[in-house]
Amino acid sequence: MGEELWQSSAASLAAKIRDGEVSAREVAESHLERIASVNGQLNAIVEVRADEVRAEADAADAAQRSGAPLGALHGVPFTVKINIDVAGYTTNEGTLALKDLLASNDAPNVVRMREAGAVMLGRTNMPDLGLRVNTESALYGSTHNPWRRGYTAGGSSGGEASAIASGMSPMGLGNDIGGSLRNPAYACGIASIKPSRGRVAMVNDSALIEMPLVSQIMLSQGVLARHVSDVRTGLEVIMGADPRDPLTVSAPLRGAPMPRKVALVPTPPGGSTDPDIAEGVRVAGRALEAAGYDVEEIEPPMILESYLSWSELIVTSLKVDEELLRAVLGEDGQKFLDYTNVDFAPATPTSLARMHQQRFAVARAWRKFMSQYPLVVGPTWTQPPFVHGYDISSPEAAMNVVEGFRFVLPANLLGLPAACVPTGVANGFATGAQIIGDLFREDLCLDAAEIVEASVGVLTPIDPRP
Repeated sequence: MGEELWQSSAASLAAKIRDGEVSAREVAESHLERIASVNGQLNAIVEVRADEVRAEADAADAAQRSGAPLGALHGVPFTVKINIDVAGYTTNEGTLALKDLLASNDAPNVVRMREAGAVMLGRTNMPDLGLRVNTESALYGSTHNPWRRGYTAGGSSGGEASAIASGMSPMGLGNDIGGSLRNPAYACGIASIKPSRGRVAMVNDSALIEMPLVSQIMLSQGVLARHVSDVRTGLEVIMGADPRDPLTVSAPLRGAPMPRKVALVPTPPGGSTDPDIAEGVRVAGRALEAAGYDVEEIEPPMILESYLSWSELIVTSLKVDEELLRAVLGEDGQKFLDYTNVDFAPATPTSLARMHQQRFAVARAWRKFMSQYPLVVGPTWTQPPFVHGYDISSPEAAMNVVEGFRFVLPANLLGLPAACVPTGVANGFATGAQIIGDLFREDLCLDAAEIVEASVGVLTPIDPRP
């Protein structure tokens, strides 16, 4: 029995559409049927306008028949997290308070996906304002992990990861300020990339406030997919300077050769690590070693300081906009915020200056370290996915969850690229590795991720499991 279209990679679909082997309409219908079949079990995709999807697919087919130049993703469906502007749709960020906030323009990454010929398939779920790593929304409810119902799909791009892992979408757009592209990729057994600061434009014209400083420093827009090669293609499509984002630059994806040396961190400091998770990291290390990389178990400098700097930067920023956040967040989102609100002293000009000096010191130490070890490979989460509601069951549980995603934080603090790739299955869930690179060296991260993927195999799509 042949592969169904919804099971195919984005690259395979693009090639089949380009060659006239299948139509974009057939591809769209296959994914719409898959959504109808499994989304009720997962609640990953929260809005689909089937008539619009079909119209976009038909336009893609007309372009293919006309002999017009075709983009890298011509006719390929993609999904979009609901905190990214799509014209004519709400950018509600999972909240009841913003349920009518209509976007009049596409965000830059959506514009570029469309310019590459991709077909916007639907919008995906997230927790209120992205302020939990568990995708439970006051507006849409809980998104389930396709590997086990009732467990988190990660967050905040959890709807994207659950949809992609279950075959409802071949690829999608999300964002990441504290692992939100990597957490769900790990939890659902797919691949993703958090690009370098400034690599991808990030603007929502619908935004109620101007880009906060914490987002200017630590937020990135990125891509999730089942195949690392699709993640690379998606990044190539959406990256580059945009006049709407003054912080973006256009830089080539491929950089100069670097030493093939890897710092392996199976058990990062600052908390415990599940043995199966640590073994998943070592699986990645062995695959890279077999491919000729020099792999050494060694920790980068100032890891604990990086956790503290990220936390202080986030908490300080949240306090600036606390009144607005409280007005918008649902009850569960407020509870997680309260449980994890580290009690830093009130910010002063001196404390803010010291905070950014500390951030610079961490960045300088990592930059020096990465001149010797261009890749740092470790876990995304240090614990398996948890049951829905665990993260707000008590202050202790909430802080356990924060401890579990601690190793994603340095990449956000320092603006570094980080790819995620599955490394196997343990106790019914996917394991994985996070591959961090130096600034604008996504190519090295993705090269290494493809080697791991070739060794382990692609674990998804899967049917939702009870």
